[in-house]
Amino acid sequence: MDLISIYECLCDRTRLRIVQLLGEGPLCVCHFQEILREPQVKISKHLSYLRTRGLVQCERQGNWMVYSLPAKPARELARNLACLQDCAQEDPVFRRDVARLKKLTPKLAESSPCGCTTAVRA
Repeated sequence: MDLISIYECLCDRTRLRIVQLLGEGPLCVCHFQEILREPQVKISKHLSYLRTRGLVQCERQGNWMVYSLPAKPARELARNLACLQDCAQEDPVFRRDVARLKKLTPKLAESSPCGCTTAVRA
């Protein structure tokens, strides 16, 4: 994985928010919808973009696709993800995303393997 590919993926705000949230753990599309308050089609499009370029991986769990960061990311990606996690702590949008995730976490623990029984805002 080269730096150009990594930065092409991270140059979009939605993709950057998705990757930053995945630093907290695996999520499915409906979780991103809830946290980012974006439509399913937009989230899916960005996840597909990230997946085809190797920045995220996915696994089917029942009817749902659960996305995560690569278990063994390339060195360049690992360094950039660490930098993103560090820098995102200072940005109000990213802090709000993490706060929404933490609020959603109890619902995820009570529901299906990927938590898709949570109510999703349209």
